[in-house]
Amino acid sequence: MPEPTKKDEISNTSSEESVAPDNSEAPPPPEIAPSSDAGIPEPVQPVDAGLKVPVRPVDAEIKESVQTLDTGLKEKDPSAPPHPDKDDDAAARTPSPQGPSEEAHSLKKLSIELPYDRVPESAMERKDSVWSLGEGQPLEELEKQSQNTQLSILLIEKPQSGSISVGQDISFIAKVEAKDLLRKPTIKWFKGKWMDLASKTGKHLQLKETFDRFTKVHTFEMHIMKAKENYAGNYRCEVNYKDKFDSCSFDLEVKDIPEVAPNIDIRSAFKRSSEGQDDAGELDFSGLLKHREPKQDETPEVDVWEILKNARPDEYESIAFKYGITDLRGLLKRLKKSKKEEKKSEAFAKKLDPAYQVDKGGKIRFVVDLADPTVDLKWLKNGHEIRSSPKYIFEHKGTQRIMIINNCTLQDDAAYTVSAGDDKSTTELFVKELPVKITKELHEVKTTVNERIELECEVSEEGAPVKWLKNGVELPIGVRSRYRVKSDGNKHVLIIDDATKEDTGTYSLMATGGTSQAHVQVDLKPLKILQDLSDQTVRLGQPLKLHCEISPGNVPGRWYRNGQLIQPNDRINILHRAKNYRLEIESTSIHDLGDYTFVLEGYTQSLSARVHIIDPPKVHLDSLNFPDNTVTIVAGNKLRLEIPISGEPAPRVVWMKGERVIMETGSRVRAETFSDHTSLTIDVTEREDTGNYKIVLQNEAGEDTASIKVKVVDIPDPPEAPMVPEVGGDWCLMTWEPPIYDGGSPVLGYFIERKKKQSSRWMRLNFDLCKETSFELKKMIEGVPYEVRVFAVNAIGTSRPSEPSKAFVPLAVTSDPTMLVVDDVTDTTVTLKWRPPDTIGAAGLDGYVVEYCFEGSEEWIVANPEELTEKTKYTITGLPPESKILVRVKAINAAGASTPRTLQHPVLIKEIIERPKIRLPRHLKQTYIRKVGEVINLVIPFLGKPRPKVSWLKGEQAVEPTQVSIRNSECDSIIFIRKAERKHSGKYEMTVKVENYADTAILDIQIVDLPGPPQCVKIDEVWGENVALEWTPPKDSGNAPVTGYTIQKADKKTMEWYTCMEHYHRTCITLTELVVGNEYFFRIFSENMCGLSESATATKDSALIVKEGMHLKAPEYNDYNFTEAPRFTQPLINTFAIAGYNATLNCSVRANPRPKVIWMKNKIAIIDDPRYRMFSNQGVCTLEIRKPNPYDGGTYTCRAINDLGEAQVDCKLEVKVHQEL
Repeated sequence: MPEPTKKDEISNTSSEESVAPDNSEAPPPPEIAPSSDAGIPEPVQPVDAGLKVPVRPVDAEIKESVQTLDTGLKEKDPSAPPHPDKDDDAAARTPSPQGPSEEAHSLKKLSIELPYDRVPESAMERKDSVWSLGEGQPLEELEKQSQNTQLSILLIEKPQSGSISVGQDISFIAKVEAKDLLRKPTIKWFKGKWMDLASKTGKHLQLKETFDRFTKVHTFEMHIMKAKENYAGNYRCEVNYKDKFDSCSFDLEVKDIPEVAPNIDIRSAFKRSSEGQDDAGELDFSGLLKHREPKQDETPEVDVWEILKNARPDEYESIAFKYGITDLRGLLKRLKKSKKEEKKSEAFAKKLDPAYQVDKGGKIRFVVDLADPTVDLKWLKNGHEIRSSPKYIFEHKGTQRIMIINNCTLQDDAAYTVSAGDDKSTTELFVKELPVKITKELHEVKTTVNERIELECEVSEEGAPVKWLKNGVELPIGVRSRYRVKSDGNKHVLIIDDATKEDTGTYSLMATGGTSQAHVQVDLKPLKILQDLSDQTVRLGQPLKLHCEISPGNVPGRWYRNGQLIQPNDRINILHRAKNYRLEIESTSIHDLGDYTFVLEGYTQSLSARVHIIDPPKVHLDSLNFPDNTVTIVAGNKLRLEIPISGEPAPRVVWMKGERVIMETGSRVRAETFSDHTSLTIDVTEREDTGNYKIVLQNEAGEDTASIKVKVVDIPDPPEAPMVPEVGGDWCLMTWEPPIYDGGSPVLGYFIERKKKQSSRWMRLNFDLCKETSFELKKMIEGVPYEVRVFAVNAIGTSRPSEPSKAFVPLAVTSDPTMLVVDDVTDTTVTLKWRPPDTIGAAGLDGYVVEYCFEGSEEWIVANPEELTEKTKYTITGLPPESKILVRVKAINAAGASTPRTLQHPVLIKEIIERPKIRLPRHLKQTYIRKVGEVINLVIPFLGKPRPKVSWLKGEQAVEPTQVSIRNSECDSIIFIRKAERKHSGKYEMTVKVENYADTAILDIQIVDLPGPPQCVKIDEVWGENVALEWTPPKDSGNAPVTGYTIQKADKKTMEWYTCMEHYHRTCITLTELVVGNEYFFRIFSENMCGLSESATATKDSALIVKEGMHLKAPEYNDYNFTEAPRFTQPLINTFAIAGYNATLNCSVRANPRPKVIWMKNKIAIIDDPRYRMFSNQGVCTLEIRKPNPYDGGTYTCRAINDLGEAQVDCKLEVKVHQEL
C-alpha cells in the first residue's frame, strides 16, 4: 500500500470525518443495528480521524478499520484473535475511534452517501440535500499524474478557508490569469480526497465560471447555500492546463449547537458480534453509520450506563470486560459527555440554586429546605468545612437552614456545598467586583534629562490592580525595568530615575472604572559655549589644531568634516577632558580642508569652523609637448586645450587673448576651470581665433602666468552671387568674381551647381575644377526656373556655396492665336472672338494683346494698353461710325509676344438689326396653375438687337407694379409674385419691340383655392333602411372645377360623424344599410384639386329609420376555451457555430395565455447579459449569441411558463474556431 503524502497527513489529521444521514439535521450518535442484507458487508468510511490511508473500495476500508481498532485493543483484551494481515501495522499504531467530543460543533466533517443504506423516500426526493460520494481517481493515478506533471503557478488568487453557521451562505473564489493561455484551463473542486463536486450542483451548491476580456482573468466560483453541519471539511481546488498544474486546499467550518445524544444501546455499540456468525470476532461498524431498530433478542438485560455512572474509575476496565465492551476509550469519552440523571434527594426538600451572584462587599444568603430537620448539615467551601464566625453566620428557621456571608470579597468567589449525610447540594458563588474609579488625576510633568520623575494617582479602592501605560502601550514593570511602581493604600506612584529624552510621552493609569493620563516632557539641559571653534588657514603639510570648551562637560560629542563623521587614526587625534574638546592633525593634506562641525549627543546646536589649506598656484605647460607652445588647427574643427594646474585654495584662472578676457559663459569660445586643470574650448574654430592666449593663475599663496599660440587654417570665402547674362531655350551663360579671402592658400578652382527653383536638391555640373570665372550650362528644361551657385576650392578644402543667382527660365514664345472672327458690330464697337494658340510652351500664357488700325494706315493701336486680357473675347470701343478697321491678336508669355493673328478683311463699323423673338418655355404654353399663397417666379427669354423694349399687359391694361413685379434684362424678362392670390389669375400679354419689329406671347395664370360647401342639402326620401339625399353645387368652386363630394352621417345620440362616401361626383345619393331604430343627420363636403372645403353643409332635418315589426332573435353561442399549457411545436436543434460570427437558436411554442420565455445555459438562466439577445414573435423564440467564442459552447435550454404549466427544450451548441489558410 503506498504511503500517503505529507499533505494528506496534515489535512486528515486536522479533520474528523463522520457519516451523516440524508437530512438537514445534525448526525445522530452511533448506534449498533443489524444489517438487513445478510452476507453483504456495509461499506463504511473509517470513523477514526487519525487514519491516514488513500482512497480504496469501501469493503477494504471497513476491513482495515476493523483490523486497526482490533489491534489497538490487544493490550486491553489479550484474548482477541490476531488479524492475519500484516500490512496494517502502521494503522494499528493509530488511535482508536473516538466518539463525538464537546467541541464536535467546531470539527470538520465529511458527508457520505452509502450505496447500501436505506434512505427514506422524503430524502430520496431531495437529491441535492446531501452531497453523495462521487467517483474519484485512484491514488496511483494521482501520484503518477503528479510525477509527470510539471508544477507551475496558475492561480493568482486562491480560495481562503472560511467559517459559517448552519444555514448561512459562503463563496470560494479562484482566479487564473489567461495572458499566456491559448484556451480555458480545466478546474475541478473536490471535498476531501476523492469527492468531485461537479456532479453535486443543485440548490445547495453552484459552480460558476466567468472571464474578463479586459484583464484576461478567469474567475471560478463555488457557492454553498444554506450550509449544513455535514458540509464542513477540507476542500481542494485543482487547475490543469496542458503540462501545467496547480492546486490549493482550504477548509470550511460549520458551527452548530451540539445536541444531547439520545439513549442508545451502549453494549450493542461497543461489544463484539455474537458468536457463530460470519463476522464473529470483528467489530460491527455498520451500527455506527445508521440509527436502526435493534433486534429484539439483543436487548440489554442490565443498564450498563448506570453501572458505569455509579462505579469508581478503577472498575471501568473490569466492567467493560465483563459485559463484552472492547472500545473502552470511546466508551469513557461517551460516558464523560453524557449527563448523569439527577436522583431525587431524600434529605433536601429544596436544594441550593445552581449559582448565585453578589457585589463585592455585599451580603449573600444560602437557603436549603430539609426533608428531615434532625439531619446534621455541613457547609463546605471548595471542599473545606466552614466554621461559624462574624463573616459566616448560620441560622435555623423551621426546616430551613441558612448560611449568611458578610462583606463578600474575591476570595469568597468559590464553589459551596451543603451535605446532609450522603446527600449533597452544590452551588457556585460569583462575586462581582465594583469598578475602581480615579479619585485623583495625574498631573503633567516637565523636567530635564537626568532628573527624577514621579507620577502620582489615587483610586477609589485600596490595593486595587491598575495598569500603567505609555502612549497606549503597557509599561514593563520588573526588577530590570527602568520603571518602578509604588502603591500606598489608594495611592499609586510611577517613578522614573535618571530620565532621558526618550521618556517624553503620554502616560496613563488604567483602572476598571476609568483612566487618567498626563503628558511628560523631558528636555535637555541648556548648552553653554565657553569657547567656540574658530576658522583657521594652514599651509599644506603644517599641523592643524581645533579646540572648543562647552558646558556641561560630561556629554560626549562627535566631530564632522563636510558632514562626514571623523574617526581617529594615526594622523588624526581626538581628545576630551572635562569641558575641553580637541581635534589635532599632525600634517595637513589637501583633503583636510572644509567645514568642521562639533555636535554634542542629544543637542541640536553645533559648533562650526572653516579650515583653509593654501598652496601657491603653478601652470604645467611642459607636460603638453607642443613645439614652441604653438597649436595649429583647421578652421571648423573643435579645439580643446587642457592645461594642468595646481594650487590651494583652487586658484582663480583667467584666459586672455590680447586685452580681451575669455569668459566661462561664452557660447563658442569659453574657458573652464577644474580642480587640477583648466581648459580653453573653441567649438568651431575660425580664422579670427588665431593669436596668443595668456593664462593667469592667482590665489592667496601667489600668482603664475603662461602663454600659448593658436594658428587657425581656413577654407576660402564663398564667391559673390553669379550672374546669368544670356539665356536660351535650353542653355544659359553664367559668370562670377573670385572670393575676397582665399583662407591663406591660393584658390585652385571652382565647382558649379544648379537646381530647380522649387527644388532643394543641388546638382553638381563639373567634377573637374573650373579654372575660369565663367561657365556655360546646357541641357536644361524649357520653362523651368533654375538657380546656380559657385564653390571656391583651395588646399584646405571647399568653401561654402555662394549665394544663388537670380532665378532664370529658359523659355520660347507661343504660337499665334487661332480662329479669329468678328462676333458683334455696333455703331461704335467691334466684338472679337478667338481660340488659344495651338502651342503654348512651358512658359504658359499670360494673356492677349488686341491691336487695330484703320484701313489705309500702318499704325497699329493697342486696344487694351493697361492690362492683358485673359479671355478669348474682347470688345473694342470708341470707334467712329462708318469706318473700316483691321484687327489682330497676339499671345503674350514670359518669353514675349507671339506672331499676330490678323483678320483677312476689314470690318465696317455699323450696327446690324436682329428681329425680336420670344422663346416661351414649353410648360408656360398651357395654363399655369398655382394654389393661393404660393410663390410665382417665371423667366421668359427673348432675342433681338439692339436691346428690345419689353412691355406687359393684363386684360388690355398695364400690369400694376404693386401687384406683380416685372424685371427685364437684355435677354430675358422675369415676372414675380411673392404670395399668389385669386385676383392674380388671368392672361398676361408680353410684347418685345426692336424699332419697327415686335413679337408677342400670352401667359395664362390660374390661382386656385378650396371650394365652398354645397348648397341646399336636404333629405329627399326615407324608406326601410335607406335614405335619399339631394343638394346643389357650391356657390364658390375655388376657381377650379369641383371634382367630387364627401358624404358623412352621424347618429343623433352620439353626434359622431362617419364617412359614408368619398369622391362622389353626382348631386344626389341613396345611403343604404342604416341601423333600424337610429335617427341620423347628414352633411356634405365639396372637393376640388386643392382638397375638401373648409366647412360642410348639414341637413336641417334628421332621418329616423323606423322598425317594420320584425323581431330578430340573436342566437346563443358558447365561448370556446382557447387556453392551453405551453407546448413546443418546433424544438431546438443541435447547432455548430463559428467563433466570431453571430449564432441564433430558434424554436416555436404554442400557449395561451402568452407564456414567459426563459433562456438558460448549462441550467443557469441568462439574465442581463449583453452578449445575448432574445426575441419572441408570434410564438417563435429566438436567442442570438453575439460573436461567440469556444467558452459559449454548452447546453442551451428554452423554457416556456404560464399559469397552466411549463415546457422546455434543449440543444447543444458547439463553437468552432475558424481555421485560416
